Amino acid sequence: MRRPFLALAGLLAIAASLIACASDDPAPLSLEDAVGQMLLIGFRGETLDDETTALLDEIAPGGVILFDYDGPSGGEQVRNIVSPDQLEALTAALQEASARPLLIAIDAEGGFVNRLKPGDGFDVPLPSHFILGSYLDPFHTELLARTSARQLSDLGINWNLAPVVDVNVFPDSPAIGYWERSFSHDPAVVAEHAAAFARAHHDHGVVSTLKHFPGHGSAVGDTHLGVTDVTDSFVRDDELAPYRQLINDGYDDVVMTAHVVNRNLDPSARPATLSRPIVTGLLRGELGFDGVVLSDDMQMGAILEQYSLEAAVIEAIKAGVDIILIANQNTYDTDHVRRIKAAIIAAVEQGEISRQRIDESVERILALKRRYGLID
Repeated sequence: MRRPFLALAGLLAIAASLIACASDDPAPLSLEDAVGQMLLIGFRGETLDDETTALLDEIAPGGVILFDYDGPSGGEQVRNIVSPDQLEALTAALQEASARPLLIAIDAEGGFVNRLKPGDGFDVPLPSHFILGSYLDPFHTELLARTSARQLSDLGINWNLAPVVDVNVFPDSPAIGYWERSFSHDPAVVAEHAAAFARAHHDHGVVSTLKHFPGHGSAVGDTHLGVTDVTDSFVRDDELAPYRQLINDGYDDVVMTAHVVNRNLDPSARPATLSRPIVTGLLRGELGFDGVVLSDDMQMGAILEQYSLEAAVIEAIKAGVDIILIANQNTYDTDHVRRIKAAIIAAVEQGEISRQRIDESVERILALKRRYGLID
């Protein structure tokens, strides 16, 4: 009876081999290429110039992030978004210049946080989360988000760093409530509108992002500027509720971490982005999230006040973060990207981070790209 079984096993092995050979996925990536997939980078320029082309070739990032305004120069330098035609040409050029399909990201939450301005010719304004959650039901949020997502897709943008699922615990929070970035003080309302927002984007082939985990809505400070401690203001059950509901319902795109300190979740007082108890223990373990974890911008004050850029990135990867965001918006230095990539590679070569840990992140990133048709 063993021979038929062995013959069948052999046929199955051959079939598996043929399937693997037929896939468009590349052979296992080199360490350099694998680390590149873990980087989401910002750059200057409304067209793809020689400098940016060289940077893309050198770093081979998994994605790029686009802005309409250059923060470090106060708007004096040209960033990436001038008009619909220009933006569509830029995204096409970026994909053509990249050896592997890029995730092209943008902040298009709606309201105050929207890189596609009417003044630049973009004609699909989306209300703020606060307006959507306060005055409209989730059905209408989904209709409006569909229109916005269709515009993103038509422009060649395949990743929206939205929706915000921070609960509006402190309405005057300088990074969230003040700018109308929260749907509601009610976690159930936040979850309903965020689900509608994400569903609309998924249906138009645009990746969505829940942010800022584990919760930024109670913060009295702004992590863009410096250390922000929410230990005493964080309402655990309420602020985790939208994540719990959405993940239980099958959400598996991307979650962005916050740089907030919460000593009740991690007594070491590390920012959440650098915290293994928060990223791996809470998000992946307790809540069961299997998708991609994205850091908030690693050049923000909450990180650089306490850590070197290289040390922070290494700790973020150890914590369980899959994609490192270097937006070049608080400061502009493309050498930061080179330093970060070199630091990650050195950490693997020296045994501080295992190659298996890198491959875990890369497989999640590639799985996301597969689901959205970027790779087969």
